Amino acid sequence: HCVTGVQTCALPIYPQGWCAEPSAISAMIAAGGTRITEVAVMGNGNTLCTPCGGCRQKLREFAAAETKIHCCTEDGVLIRTFTLDELLPHSFGPENLS
Repeated sequence: HCVTGVQTCALPIYPQGWCAEPSAISAMIAAGGTRITEVAVMGNGNTLCTPCGGCRQKLREFAAAETKIHCCTEDGVLIRTFTLDELLPHSFGPENLS
């Protein structure tokens, strides 16, 4: 499945706001998906945009540590690729609940 989300608020809201990632995860689950295999994040302009901390943890609930996170410009040009483990080292994941 290809799931997309739209971030409706790009302000630094505390506590956490509603980013694109939770919407994409919800759509994946509604479509019957259970695992995230790859992620693309698009930010404004050419500035590197990575998922916020809360979204990194949400992604980790459905993605393995080695899942690739592609950070792109708003035009889809790849800036950099990380693994989820690089963005969220020593994470708490589903295996911790076993």
